[in-house]
Parts: sequence; structure tokens; C-alpha cells
Amino acid sequence: MSVADSLSLPAAAAPRVAAPRRPLRWQDAARWLLAWPVPLALLLVWYVAARNAWIPPQVLPAPEDVARTLADLWQSGELQANLAISALRVAGGFAVGLAGGLARAAMGLSPTLRDYVYPTFKAFSQVPMLGWLPLLMLLVGIDEALKVILIAKAAFVPVALNTYKGIGSVPTRYLEVARVLQLTRWQTLSRVVLPAAAAPVWNGVRYGLTHAWLALVVVELLASSEGLGYMIVYGRQLFQLDMVLAAVVVVGVVGFALDKTLALAEGAVLRWRKPGF
Repeated sequence: MSVADSLSLPAAAAPRVAAPRRPLRWQDAARWLLAWPVPLALLLVWYVAARNAWIPPQVLPAPEDVARTLADLWQSGELQANLAISALRVAGGFAVGLAGGLARAAMGLSPTLRDYVYPTFKAFSQVPMLGWLPLLMLLVGIDEALKVILIAKAAFVPVALNTYKGIGSVPTRYLEVARVLQLTRWQTLSRVVLPAAAAPVWNGVRYGLTHAWLALVVVELLASSEGLGYMIVYGRQLFQLDMVLAAVVVVGVVGFALDKTLALAEGAVLRWRKPGF
């Protein structure tokens, strides 16, 4: 019995179990410590390479030069202004992509709709974001609309795919319980289907935000006069590679922080789930 078939029948919630015990504090500390050797080794390689007589400082600035540039950009307010513009673009595009991706959940609920829509959607998702750039530049220009549309497309695909697969993989036994309890269509959806698909859907949201952030940088590199991507282009044009690397560091740190924030939120939102639910 599919999810779509079961939605005409009642649904019941799976029993809630106590959340698994958290690992010991020393295990958390060990994981945290193990994350540092690789970045520290890369930083050391960078530090040594920047002092190589064969590599001029204009080609590879030293880490302290990049840190100094970051401090100057922060004190001047230029970094905060460009970061705020990039954040607003990501927020707008991600909101549109998230809404569209969750709406595509209907594909997982209706076999007929899936047969009609899914092949087209799959073909659409295989076209890279940059493949749409020339057409969209002709249709909407190079202003904010172009950036929001491309970011929304980047977020839309992982959200839609994970939502569709999550709803489609709801265990049949849950749907049979829904039928036995004679719950309504809405109760089946809200108490069985959505809770069972919560983890894949949330993974889709995480991937969607990550893709949106990556798409933002690409879009700003190609067509923008503001934002973090523009700072990278501007620094390259002036051959100020310390500014380029400073912007790259900010992009990486912000992207990592966004993903970790959603990971922590996942633990709070889905803490009621038992392992393997």
C-alpha cells in the first residue's frame, strides 16, 4: 500500500520512545579535538609556502596578511555590508526554493501526479544552475531577480528530492496502523506520513541551504556589484589576493556555521525520534 493510497484512510502516530542517551563528554571532546589536526596542518603548509622565495607575496599572501586584511575590512564596515547583502539574497532565494521544494511533496502523495510530473522534474534537476544563466539573463536581466531565481533553483532541487523520497519511503506498517485506526486523510498525513518523513525532509533543508549558499557565491562572481562574491572578483581585478582569500575565508566560515546551526536544530526538532525511525 502506497502513501497516496493510505491518505484516503486514517493514520496513527508511531509510539514515542525516549531519546537515546548522549555520548559521554570525553567522547564529545575527543571528536572536537580530532577535527583540528587537518586544518592546522593546512595552515602550517600555507604559512611555510608563503615564505618560499619562489612564491612572491602577491601570488600567495601570508596568513597574517589575510588576517590583517580581514580586520581592516571589518573596521571599515565593508565586510559587514557585503555579508549582509549576500545573506539577504540567500534568505530570499532559499525561502522561495524551500516553499517550492516542500510543495513538490505532492509527488510523493499522488501516484498519478508522480507519473505526470516526476520525469519532467528529474530532467529539470539535471540541468546545472549555470546552464540556466544565459536564458535568465535575457529574460530578467542581471539584477536581483536573476540572483534570487538561481539561488532558489539551487535550493529547490535537494529539498524537493529529499521530501519526495522521504514521503515515498514511509513504512507500510505505519500506513496499515493508520487504516486500522480509521483516521482521516489529514490525520494520516499529519500524524504518520510527515513525522515518518521528518528526517529526510530536514536533510533536504540542510542540503538546500548549503546549495543556496554555494549558488550565491557563483552568481555574485558572475553578475554582481555587491556581496562576498563581488569582493572576490574585485580583489582579483586589483590583484589584491589578500582580499580574495579573506572573502574566501568568510564564505567558508559562514557556510560551515549555517550547516552546523541546522544540524543542532535537527537534534532539537527531531529529538523525539528513536534511532532508525
